[in-house]
Amino acid sequence: MRPAAAVFCLALASLVAAQNVTYERLVHALDEQQNWLTYWGDYSAVRHRDLKQISTTNVKDLRLDWIFQTGQAGSFETVPLVVDGVMYLTASNGYAYALDARSGRQLWMYKHAFPPGRKGNGVNRGFAILGDRLFMVTPDANVVALDARTGRLLWQTEMASFNDGQYTATLAPTVIKDKVIVGISGAELGIRGFIDAYDAATGKRVWRFWTVPAKGEPGGDTWLADSWKRGGGSTWMTGTYDPQLNTLYWGVGNPGPDLYGESRKGDNLYTCSLVALDPDTGKLKWHFQFTPHDLHDWDAAETPMLLDLKWKGRDRKLVVQANRNAFFYVLDRETGEFLMGKPFARQNWASELDAKGRPILMKNQEPSAEGSQVCPGLAGAANFMAPSYNPDTKWFYFAVREQCDVYYTNAPVYIEGRPYWGSVTRALMEEPEWGLLKALDPLTGETKWDFRYFHAPWAGTVSTAGGLIFAGDADGYLMAFDATTGKNLWKINTGNPIVNSPMTYMVNGRQYVTMPSGSAVLTFALPQ
Repeated sequence: MRPAAAVFCLALASLVAAQNVTYERLVHALDEQQNWLTYWGDYSAVRHRDLKQISTTNVKDLRLDWIFQTGQAGSFETVPLVVDGVMYLTASNGYAYALDARSGRQLWMYKHAFPPGRKGNGVNRGFAILGDRLFMVTPDANVVALDARTGRLLWQTEMASFNDGQYTATLAPTVIKDKVIVGISGAELGIRGFIDAYDAATGKRVWRFWTVPAKGEPGGDTWLADSWKRGGGSTWMTGTYDPQLNTLYWGVGNPGPDLYGESRKGDNLYTCSLVALDPDTGKLKWHFQFTPHDLHDWDAAETPMLLDLKWKGRDRKLVVQANRNAFFYVLDRETGEFLMGKPFARQNWASELDAKGRPILMKNQEPSAEGSQVCPGLAGAANFMAPSYNPDTKWFYFAVREQCDVYYTNAPVYIEGRPYWGSVTRALMEEPEWGLLKALDPLTGETKWDFRYFHAPWAGTVSTAGGLIFAGDADGYLMAFDATTGKNLWKINTGNPIVNSPMTYMVNGRQYVTMPSGSAVLTFALPQ
């Protein structure tokens, strides 16, 4: 008879060795409802699972099933992958883990080795996987490949010079065919942003798309003089992908200097834009700019969700986004054509969008010496928190931040490695910030229901066939809502403000809901 420990080790080895995530599996990720194969759950970012073991009738019985403590301080913004019973997640400070998704038992741990003098702090949002390799970025702007079976480092490539804190990276990569696609952070430090593709086998860079064009390049005339050299345009959230169109969709962040436009007059392409790229070459197919010449830090890094719906009687391939600037946008994702834009939160900066989606600016919305009250505020009406789409209700579910700020202008001085901010802001103390969970019809922009939060949220949503929307709030509650009525059916306090998005999966016929919070991974299930 084998010792129990030996049997357990063999079982774990078998569990981890089973991984082989092909590109075809990623393309058809929604066929594997039990798994969560990409940061968004699939390439389209609908974040819906056809799982209904947990439903509106029994969610009241949901209980904490297991908990895993990472022990890492900092904002815990990861969304785990689940592949055939194994959970893979990243944490702050360059740490990563593999867990048994049934129990939370650790299978291995990885810690990024920082060169002397480099700080290891920094958030991380997750892994990508291809074959038996995992891919993540690091706070010092490296992309690394790990053996999914052991956590062993396979290759490491520097994306850009860390250079005293200028370039950094925080997003979860995405994998398309044989390439690892990543973005960069640091627009507030005077960087020039980009999107990169690396060979998944070797780590060699295949292409780079600069999000701020140089003088003489298409879009370069939207920058004053040499301001493009420190023009920002970070790409700090994961893009989406349409395999049929072979098109990658990626949101681009704010221009630099942030909040100050005198030194960079012009529209400042491709900041605060959605860019559609050929993933084989990195060539631009089209772009749409949500906020030209941004003065309020309204990145367009929010989720570009892909939906195939009937638009005005015609089947259309759409990309939708609840933008940080408080407008909900619908675009044709084949051409970039603007189809609709409707405000979803309080805003006082644009009277409307014109026929091409360009905002018609209102008076007194620019930062000023005496202070300009602008809604939404610096953090936006939406942010990195993931929305979801339920194919049964046909509604879009997302977190809304209701907050206004006062913007004061201040001419910046560029100092390498220091924040490159041109204005300062303060919260509007007379009107405390708050938030909503909102259900919205993506074809009309109409609100179907909403649920009020006490504070502006930093947590996203996930939808299930059990008729549920799971969401979190800034007070630490993980909650379940009836997707049709918005009724709050269940909640539990996780002990920390939630700053990421829930996900769900199934192993051995049992459905789980996972929400990282604080420094812990909390996973819930119905009693057995």
